[in-house]
Amino acid sequence: MHHRPVTQTLPSTRTTDFEIRAVEDDERRSAYTVFMEALHEEPPDDEKWTLAARAYEPGRAYGAFAGDTLVGATMSLTSDITVPGGGVVPMAAVTGVGVRTDHRRRGVLTGLMRRQLADLAAAGEVFATLHASEPTIYGRFGYGLGTLARVVRVKPPRARMRADVPTAGTTRLLTKDEALTLLPGAYQRLRPRRAGVMGRAPSWWAMCYEYRLTHMRLRVAAHYGPDGEIDGMVGFRSVEIPSDDPRVNAGVVVLDFVGANQAVENDLWRFLLGIDLVDDVTVYMRPLDEPLEAMLENAHAVRCEWDEELWVRVVDVPAALAARTYGAADPVVVEVVDPILPANSGRYLVGPHGADRTDAPAALTLGVEALGMVYFGAWRPSKLAGIGRLAVHDPAALPAADRLFATDEPSWCGSLF
Repeated sequence: MHHRPVTQTLPSTRTTDFEIRAVEDDERRSAYTVFMEALHEEPPDDEKWTLAARAYEPGRAYGAFAGDTLVGATMSLTSDITVPGGGVVPMAAVTGVGVRTDHRRRGVLTGLMRRQLADLAAAGEVFATLHASEPTIYGRFGYGLGTLARVVRVKPPRARMRADVPTAGTTRLLTKDEALTLLPGAYQRLRPRRAGVMGRAPSWWAMCYEYRLTHMRLRVAAHYGPDGEIDGMVGFRSVEIPSDDPRVNAGVVVLDFVGANQAVENDLWRFLLGIDLVDDVTVYMRPLDEPLEAMLENAHAVRCEWDEELWVRVVDVPAALAARTYGAADPVVVEVVDPILPANSGRYLVGPHGADRTDAPAALTLGVEALGMVYFGAWRPSKLAGIGRLAVHDPAALPAADRLFATDEPSWCGSLF
């Protein structure tokens, strides 16, 4: 991942009630505490903070200060993202967002989000993405729901794998030290090429694996191919299933599931469904086209629900439009409106050749939020037009736009942060 350091466009941004600025090293713990309290969690003790601090990269955390008191915070992890067609561009994985409850609805979050986006744009980030705890919040900052996923729940006692489902190797549990040593490099090798998949920087591994291995009873299994290399991984933990029936066993929640190919994923599912004394396996963020039901003799053992996954904010519209490939269709002039980052606003000729700025009349006009929704193929432009999320000046352009922005398979991120 090659990023320029995030630099501050101004020393600080001040309103009448608070100041927005980068947090100093000795203020990072206060920023994390604000975030944890916004999630109704206990402030970190010294041991937990030692690990959590490693997720805070220099220059990527911001605070809102009322006098000397930090009342809101946000941060981002260095990352990148695969776009349709296989290109990889810089991305900021936004997390750690929180506002103290006694300072809500005073513009704190707006100030933080605007400052963060301005500095990400200045640093050359092409996208910002996040997982939203409250999805109604982020649209006004230009984030659109850009990838979709499934939450999959399986009853192992009823979930027998079909005999003809291929295998690809062996799966074994890793120690904490093995997981932290072996998996970051393995992920780089086996990272799926599907659009939406993100890179995992050291800060991500510290936050999402080391912290959970130490404090959240995370267990990790790796899949080894015939060549002895790791080509898949699952991170999971046991949870209690509320019941008065003593015959009810534990459940398993899976927080990470990555396989180099379908055969590897088959084996990872075999492993999860074969854990003893488990009555329920819940796996978050699985691709919409995963064929799990067809793997099993009893498809009714699976229950799925649609889930929002990655919220996408296009930070550099020209770079984003130029980075991806497009389907076979006549070019369409698309006008993008971005009131927060006005340099993005303008008209773009989008077609199989790529995308360029143009002075030609727009056939479609959409806000940057809607661009985040169509960019990875989660939503068709024609569907957004039908619900008023996109303005149509030339109805003949809609079928072409649908084909241009379509993807061969559903985009998917697969990484919590």
